[in-house]
Amino acid sequence: QVQLVESGGGLVQAGDSLRLSCAASGGTFSRLHMGWFRQAPGKEREFVAAIAWNAGITSYADSVKGRFAVSRDNAKRTVYLQMNSLKPEDTAVYYCTAHGTWPLPTYKYLRLWGQGTLVTVSS
Repeated sequence: QVQLVESGGGLVQAGDSLRLSCAASGGTFSRLHMGWFRQAPGKEREFVAAIAWNAGITSYADSVKGRFAVSRDNAKRTVYLQMNSLKPEDTAVYYCTAHGTWPLPTYKYLRLWGQGTLVTVSS
């Protein structure tokens, strides 16, 4: 069973950058498609970005296109989310997830999650 641990969140100002990491243990990481979702207070969890197992395909929410970049290092069993030009509306808990099929389904059908890392962007 794969376990996921996110890190890299914090408090930043608008316009700053952060890089989140998600380290996986157990299972066959290199064959899993990975994704990032986020959940702001009082809102549903929403898709942010995803990357296929071989890093050949990526997908982004419209709200982060051109600002965020997802990548992975299968040798390190880690997926990254580089977040640039952060905005206050990016404030949320960011979760890493893994799934065996592409594209990733909506969050309601995903069962494997990390504990999340909080990103707070001040104006």
